[in-house]
Amino acid sequence: MAEHLKLDNSERLYKEAQELIPGGMMGIRRPYNFVPGEYPIFFDSAKGGKVTDADGNEYLDMLCAYGPIIIGHREKEIDRAVIDQIRNKGFCMSIVQEVQNKLARKVISLVPSAEKVVFCKTGSDATTLAGRIARTFTGRPKIIRCGYHGWHDWCVEQKGGVLPKLYEDVLEFHYNDLQGLEDLLKANPGEVALIIMTPLGHPNAHEVERPKPGFLEGCKKLAEQHGAVLCFDEIRTGFRLSLGGAQQFFGVTPHMSVFGKAMANGYEISMVAGRADIMDVLISKAFVSSTYFNNTLAMVASLATIGMLERDGILDVVARRGASFCRKVRKVVKASGLPVTFTGEPWMPYITFDKDDTGRYKKLRTAFYTELIRRKVFLQPYHHGYVCYRHSAKDLSAAADMIGESLEAAARAV
Repeated sequence: MAEHLKLDNSERLYKEAQELIPGGMMGIRRPYNFVPGEYPIFFDSAKGGKVTDADGNEYLDMLCAYGPIIIGHREKEIDRAVIDQIRNKGFCMSIVQEVQNKLARKVISLVPSAEKVVFCKTGSDATTLAGRIARTFTGRPKIIRCGYHGWHDWCVEQKGGVLPKLYEDVLEFHYNDLQGLEDLLKANPGEVALIIMTPLGHPNAHEVERPKPGFLEGCKKLAEQHGAVLCFDEIRTGFRLSLGGAQQFFGVTPHMSVFGKAMANGYEISMVAGRADIMDVLISKAFVSSTYFNNTLAMVASLATIGMLERDGILDVVARRGASFCRKVRKVVKASGLPVTFTGEPWMPYITFDKDDTGRYKKLRTAFYTELIRRKVFLQPYHHGYVCYRHSAKDLSAAADMIGESLEAAARAV
């Protein structure tokens, strides 16, 4: 086995944090979502494609803040644009600044479903607003969903503190199950306002799944047959699969879509984009407001990020390097002989262990991710990873080697 990492400062800070903050930090970032005692709990800094923890250990960052880092940490061009805005113009005012229009014009030029847009801060803001827009536009109460859509009452997985009445009109179908969607629509005639779904399947703690031939097209056809608004949740796929998102990549344009994460390389912004007549309910029929939605630092960062993505062909590089990395990982996974499934290539690599009745897969998973983090590759056992632009071909090749070594060590240990 590889040597255990020195994590004294992480553990000290975690103990301190638990006295100050419930759980020490937000749920998905707590130690039990990694391997307790093996993973760092606090980071100190990040640069490019790497992160350094509170004890000075440096890792190849393949979680990328759960997706926002599409280029790299501390990108000078993006940060300079933000600093210039702070120094020379300010960013929090009673009314909006011109950069709102510039960013809107840019994303409308790139995203097929975008005729008008509204900017928010988080993915949960955007998905929840999409529901409000669709219900107002259609005059209907129900939402059909597929995927993870955030922490708000209507969609949160953990129901503590959420009244059943707040999600009783929210129905669920599974990715690539077109018949399941049709059955729900037929069972609720004239009641469905919104079908919101991830165009690439990435359910929590499950393998990443591509659409079967005709699946996305079928979803749009069913939405239109039943008078519902189809919204693609592109929080993870937007500005990653292509500049126009998964909708452009797969060639299916929804009526509305939501974006976030990669659109500003880590700065806090999201958006709802859609057909003009649908979006225009926000003029007077539905309400949205936030003190901070109009703050412009993240808009400036988004313009700079998208500008770099366009100018430097960054997404092509990410896809090419990701594909090469994934080919190598597939080889080491096959060579290991372990019951392992590898999905998400080339953008969202994810190594999962096939379930069995004995629970051996859990031991294999823990052993593998323990070995991997000791080899300084930072991934999350229950969530897919990401490839960013600052992951060099050499970095990714080394990571694939570490995955191979970790699989071998896990097989010996279990």
